[in-house]
Amino acid sequence: MAQKTLKVTLVKSASGRLKSHQACVRGLGIRRTNHCVEVIDTPENRGMINKVSYMLKVEEA
Repeated sequence: MAQKTLKVTLVKSASGRLKSHQACVRGLGIRRTNHCVEVIDTPENRGMINKVSYMLKVEEA
């Protein structure tokens, strides 16, 4: 069975945000604005996405 993935794009800059929010963005593997990554749909990744959802665009991959 293939694992479900989410396509996550940073649409707002992480600079000047709370350190914990910057850490969540880095933890997802996002490096810069408009950078897009695919992450496995796990509760851990969902939690990081929810925490910084105001900076992200998320799509089902």
